[in-house]
Amino acid sequence: MARTALTSAETELFLPYMRDVSRCEQSLQELNLMWRIIEASAKMNCPQEAQAILPTMAATRTSFGQLEKDLVTSLVQEKVNNVLTELGTKAQYVIDIVVRNLFERTADVGFLATDHELCSFVAGLSEHRAAIHYRLCEYRSKYTVYDEIILLDTQGNVLVQIDPATPLEHSSDPLLQETLAQDRYVETFRATDLRPGKDKALVYSRRMHHPETGAVVGVLCLCFHFEAEMAGIFRSHGDATSRSNLLLLDEEHRVIASADPLWMPVGTQVPVNLDGDPHTVMFCGREYLSRTFRSAGYQGYPGPAGWLGQAMIPVEVAFSGQSRELIAGLDPALKEGLLSHAESFCPPLHDIMVAARHIQRIVWNGQVMTAGQAGDMLKLKTVLDQISETGNRSNQLFEQSIHDLYQTVLGSSLLDAEFTAHLLVDLLDRNLYERSDDCRWWALTPQLQQALASPTPDSATTVGGILGYINQLYTVYTRIFVYDMEGRILASTGEEPAPATGTLIDPGTLAQVKSLRSPQDYHVDAFGPTALYGGQSTYVYHAAIRDPADESRIVGGIGLVFDAAPELSNMLHSGLGGRKGMAALFVNRHGVVLSSTTPEHPVGSTLPLPGGLLGQDNGRSASLVATHGGQYAIVASSVSSGYREFKVTDSYRDDVVAVVFRHFGAVRDQFAQTSGQRFAIAGDPTRSGGLEFATFFCDGGLMALPAESVLEAVSYQEVRPTTMGLRGGQVGILGLKHRPGSGAAAHFIWVFDLGFLVRARRSVITSNSQVLILQRGGQALGLLVDELHSVAQFEAGDIIPSPLALGSESVLVDHVIKANEGRLLIQSLDCHRLFAWLMEGIAPEAMEAGAAIEEMPESALVPA
Repeated sequence: MARTALTSAETELFLPYMRDVSRCEQSLQELNLMWRIIEASAKMNCPQEAQAILPTMAATRTSFGQLEKDLVTSLVQEKVNNVLTELGTKAQYVIDIVVRNLFERTADVGFLATDHELCSFVAGLSEHRAAIHYRLCEYRSKYTVYDEIILLDTQGNVLVQIDPATPLEHSSDPLLQETLAQDRYVETFRATDLRPGKDKALVYSRRMHHPETGAVVGVLCLCFHFEAEMAGIFRSHGDATSRSNLLLLDEEHRVIASADPLWMPVGTQVPVNLDGDPHTVMFCGREYLSRTFRSAGYQGYPGPAGWLGQAMIPVEVAFSGQSRELIAGLDPALKEGLLSHAESFCPPLHDIMVAARHIQRIVWNGQVMTAGQAGDMLKLKTVLDQISETGNRSNQLFEQSIHDLYQTVLGSSLLDAEFTAHLLVDLLDRNLYERSDDCRWWALTPQLQQALASPTPDSATTVGGILGYINQLYTVYTRIFVYDMEGRILASTGEEPAPATGTLIDPGTLAQVKSLRSPQDYHVDAFGPTALYGGQSTYVYHAAIRDPADESRIVGGIGLVFDAAPELSNMLHSGLGGRKGMAALFVNRHGVVLSSTTPEHPVGSTLPLPGGLLGQDNGRSASLVATHGGQYAIVASSVSSGYREFKVTDSYRDDVVAVVFRHFGAVRDQFAQTSGQRFAIAGDPTRSGGLEFATFFCDGGLMALPAESVLEAVSYQEVRPTTMGLRGGQVGILGLKHRPGSGAAAHFIWVFDLGFLVRARRSVITSNSQVLILQRGGQALGLLVDELHSVAQFEAGDIIPSPLALGSESVLVDHVIKANEGRLLIQSLDCHRLFAWLMEGIAPEAMEAGAAIEEMPESALVPA
């Protein structure tokens, strides 16, 4: 859904219901005050010494002031958007499922109203009322969505009905005259004397014609079991926690079906939110967030006039649902890699990360500035202590805020993907249920039974005409065919370009059809390539055709070739609803693709899925974060559980798994190397007598430079790419405000990629990338690194020569620092050798940075 900005009043309305955001706001206010106090202390106690860092402290204070306003609003909006998205998904699916179901009903009434046996009876050409009643009951036993079927004459007299609980003799309902007056179905939803036991009934009616003269002779009414159908939808797609409610509304916004009728009873008028605006609606003295959707229609059928799907949740519980702890269990590389794409999938999360890096860089630069200073500069150390402490508190706040928001975004995305997968497999089961009904009902067509039981020279022509008429009405099939007991196809539709008439069906299929015990049974060929579908993969539905004089005697069969390619694709695309970055597939238990929205996984290919997503129980859904196709992705799956008796109580079993992917961005290799290495260096960074080093991450490891050789760190975004320069590893130029060692005006320095220098391959630029400005005398250069770490002091005894540097003057890593009592090793670069190589062209020996620690004991490589 499109994001609509919250007003300040709406932010204030929602904020009290978001305890985590309220805590974040309070912490921001406290930290903002601390930065003001630190800045004031520096100005009063050591104005000269603090002169260099006062501008950055002022910038920090200003940034916090702005962050305090913007961040809370962004966090609130993200949470509100997540709730509205979830509500919208459910509301849209409720109305879409209903409309798709009712579309089938319009086809049913149109076809059954032309049934020769029924029309003959209504026209008075047959008096076998018991046979007609039996035929309608047979129809009801296949199409179980109906609770009553009625035949009436033109005067409203009831000729036959199948529901013994509400016996009828006559109807004066105006729908009869309306139906008789037009040559199309009539859809009626209201109180009617046709269903005296109900407040409202959904009736599909169609006029019937004399089979010989064409005169209008009566009306067929199919009464849809609306209450049972809606209960099933709500049971399948409702809120298991009972925090929200799903509704179906009429054009006056009155409830016609409710997932919780005690909460929001049928007949109640409720407020709607068709625009999806992030505002609350008032219902019975309580504020709600809601989403409302109209139907987009299905294959030209618009659905009942004015019907709406709606989901509502009280605002006081909208943001307090229990969520799974997702972050702790994530693989560190996956977590960090996905976070690197935060700007694309969650801008507020990205803003927090940018603010965290900004604060970290200020603290890091402040400590670098005072490295090795003595005398009055020690006064500044007290200020820096406070900066360091407050910076740590800021980082902890940011870390918690990132965790909470990350949890919210991932949790919402996972649930949305799961719900979408569940909807898709539900749509599939509902659609294929209709296919099983069609094949069994059409097998009972008297003309087909007679043609196979007592064949004549004209039988094939007669059968072909009937099949052609059926296929014109039911376009979800590319071919409908009838075959005899030898399996030879007598007649078929869809004969172009490959005719099937005269060919034999698969012997295994024929044996299965011959073994069907009753008209309720059917057989489905396993999904796969078939010549009947031009060599493409599909389902073929079969039912036995029986002798009209002896139901136990099978005389042939009927086959229906489902048009799987467009029909399954339509379900998948409809379920995704045009959402960007999402893909969906139907696969079997082995991961073989039945249909896909992405060309990377064509039909027949095998989809590898992680974490047992293919092995779940029927009706279960699951989701996880993984990598797919070179991208970070959420993967969700849901296993089919059937619909009504289809795949539930009948003998047919064919598990299908709906799979949904939501992609967030390309996998970045460096996170596999550095993730999880957020080492803490023990000790007091402000103690005296030690050697100070600036530490940072590069190429998957923790590295260091003497702090006095580092001028400051800046964001890589300040670097300007250039094609000038011939040295390897040059990535651009950086403008400096002052020349090192002079008061000269700004000049430019070269920036080199440290990852390229140590591994001979370019570093991947991310939002974490930083540039260290190194100085030596009057020279300066920039060094691209992956991320800053800290500034710390080490005793001289903790700094040992690198094994590779012994006896060599041209190795970049000249020392190794033993931190945390030897449990953490840090590679220390020789600044003089860097300048000699990069500025004077004296190349070091070919080496890899990791080689400096390869000769260390394995026990020494355990991080803190």
